[in-house]
Amino acid sequence: MSFLRPCALYKSLITFPSQRWMPCQSWGFLRWPGLDGFFRFLVIALLWTTFSEIRFIPSSSMYPTLRVGDRIIVEKASYFFRSPAINEIVTFRAPDQEPGFGKDVVFIKRVVAKAGDSVQVHHGSLYVNGVAQQENFIAERPSYISDLTYVPDGHVFVLGDNRNNSYDSHNWGPLPVENILGRFVTCCYRPSDHRPAASSGMN
Repeated sequence: MSFLRPCALYKSLITFPSQRWMPCQSWGFLRWPGLDGFFRFLVIALLWTTFSEIRFIPSSSMYPTLRVGDRIIVEKASYFFRSPAINEIVTFRAPDQEPGFGKDVVFIKRVVAKAGDSVQVHHGSLYVNGVAQQENFIAERPSYISDLTYVPDGHVFVLGDNRNNSYDSHNWGPLPVENILGRFVTCCYRPSDHRPAASSGMN
């Protein structure tokens, strides 16, 4: 006897005249998924794991845009076809020149300048090519001063939105584009407690 064999109630329902108008009278949606459905699911799962991922925000370096405990969706396909754009938020591996960070350490920052730009932070503002940037997304104006830096080919300059509590390009210079892993898409979960964490971590 087949486990999924139709029962008597099922037979009476589909033969009852008043049920013939129903678009689902074949009750096909109750059938066990076939091999085609399994392969579709498998393809979708492979595409998801290959070109996207969900990550957890451990520090307040991107506050207020991203907060401690947020879960975010990162897509990893865009930068196969184009370069990172200004104001995009990217995830990346720690720069090779920074000791103490393994290859499994992943940072998240905002791209503020691209190859060919000159960057400097002073008087509480970010200057790109000598022009002060209007940034309404940062936590507060930066209190530090950085040297004038030229962004070479194949690099971008990245800063955290929480400028005074972020370990970023103002510490270690331009970031190689090859270190970039993906682009922030959206926040898929945010805890109810929206208070920023103390400066325990700055990645």
